[in-house]
Amino acid sequence: MTPTTMTPAPKTKSAPRLSDSLPAATITKWLRDMMLIREFELRTMAAYQQAKIGGFCHVYIGQEATAVGTIAAVNRDDPVITAYRDHGHALARGMSCRACMAEMYGKSTGCAKGKGGSMHMFDKPNHLYGGHGIVGAQTGLGVGLAFATRYEREVLGKGSKKVCLCYLGDGALNQGVFHESLNLAGLYSAPVIYIVENNGYSMGTSIERGTTMAHDLGAKAAAYGIDFIQIDGMDICNIYDHFKPFADDLRERQRPGFVDLKTYRYQGHSMSDPQKYRTKEEVGEWQQRDSIDRLAHMLLNKSDEPRQSGSGPAPWRGSLTEDAYKETQKAIREEVRDSIDFAEKSDAPDPTAELYTDVYANPEPNLSPIGEYRHGAKNPLL
Repeated sequence: MTPTTMTPAPKTKSAPRLSDSLPAATITKWLRDMMLIREFELRTMAAYQQAKIGGFCHVYIGQEATAVGTIAAVNRDDPVITAYRDHGHALARGMSCRACMAEMYGKSTGCAKGKGGSMHMFDKPNHLYGGHGIVGAQTGLGVGLAFATRYEREVLGKGSKKVCLCYLGDGALNQGVFHESLNLAGLYSAPVIYIVENNGYSMGTSIERGTTMAHDLGAKAAAYGIDFIQIDGMDICNIYDHFKPFADDLRERQRPGFVDLKTYRYQGHSMSDPQKYRTKEEVGEWQQRDSIDRLAHMLLNKSDEPRQSGSGPAPWRGSLTEDAYKETQKAIREEVRDSIDFAEKSDAPDPTAELYTDVYANPEPNLSPIGEYRHGAKNPLL
């Protein structure tokens, strides 16, 4: 897969884009959020290579615009759920670097008290419900979260209209639970938006070799009566411009949606991936379209050319000075270094106190062996 296969969503030629009217502070924050994710992942890779982080580790470098752009288009209390490449979503949703890095290190100060690790970021205050290591498992939970928001509002009379963002990789399109979830979402009109982070590869297998209708994923959504759009995911403004109206419409109608969001990961599937299935030239071509570089260029330069035929540059273009940009880079490096220092100094979870906690939300009598159970002791249920 090369950049030449990218098919961006159609652009309106007669009106300014939605992102043109946003405050400069908002666009600058998008840049900062993407830069923070990039720096966090680079330092995560280094820590993993030093054996300070264990287990599997999937970094988000290259795909930053996807999480930041789509999350920026919805409300703070909309539920979000994703797969195992989840550090970027956690940070985009508002998790602190300290809580995220400590979880990477398996420390008690992490967002899941060190018991989840890289693939299981969880942040209830920010309505992030995982990080899931089983391919496609989050798609069933996504429709459940969406159904719960409708039930809460329409049956219990609480809350407002919500949508649930459910992220998945293109490899998860082949999982049975994904199709079951789309079927349920269509039947029950659950307002879940399935966002396929289509980076072209499921592990090392190109999407064309592993998925039917790879050239037109909208066919999968159409089979279940679900609305569909395709978006170029290497331009965060483009993501916002097309995803926000889509999400707003689905929120109003309380209907499910499906997004084929074309993006690319610069690193391997995981830290152990030798990447023999693609060339350095291919990766380099995609890096020339880097979403962070693109947005930084627009914020640092007033105008190169109109962003659309018939419209001038966005008012926020050129609003960022070179000095401010360098200060942001410095602040981000310091924030990530601080998170590493925090993680390294934090304690590991106490196995005697934590082994049986957070297993059942509401334990019932005789439901299972609980805190006082010890390995080798007689099972109180027998």
